[in-house]
Amino acid sequence: MPLRSAGPPRTELIADTALTLLAERGMRGLTHRAVDEAAGLPQGSTSNHARTRLALLEAAVRRQAEREAEVLNPAEMPHPSAGREQLVAGLAMALHRYLTGDHRQLLVSRYELAMEATRRPELRAYYDAAGAQFREPLEVLLRAAGSTAPERHTLSLVAWCDGLMFSCVAGSYHATAPTQEELRSSVGELLQGMLDE
Repeated sequence: MPLRSAGPPRTELIADTALTLLAERGMRGLTHRAVDEAAGLPQGSTSNHARTRLALLEAAVRRQAEREAEVLNPAEMPHPSAGREQLVAGLAMALHRYLTGDHRQLLVSRYELAMEATRRPELRAYYDAAGAQFREPLEVLLRAAGSTAPERHTLSLVAWCDGLMFSCVAGSYHATAPTQEELRSSVGELLQGMLDE
């Protein structure tokens, strides 16, 4: 299912506010009325743009994907022909960017949406389409780096990245953000184990 652009500024404001509420209050705190109030919009504005709760969640997933694409700017990622060191550096940079500054809140909203997608098959399609935007280019990079099992290695790498980010944002290492150099070392070790097997 293709992801559509967030559209006009009010639609973006509604979706951004929904993500903020998800991060701050959790799924129960996300209501049409709460979005109106937090965004400073007249009552009923959110309902006009997203009539149902599912429509509001779909808008949040689309906006989540757009904002994550800004963090993981494809133009900053290495070209498939760049080699392993560039891949390591690009992944370390993206992870560090996620784990510092305002992007931590974006991870929390992602976790809230992921859990909701496990309960709503209709939302699952949107969530999976958003995830494919990041998995597919990573598989291309791993294949170019010499992976003999790019699909399996992509799963392993994504799972490792997700686990690291969860641990450093919501888990037992929530007060710790690794440096970019530490991340570079860890990613390098992981890729060495995958690609030199």
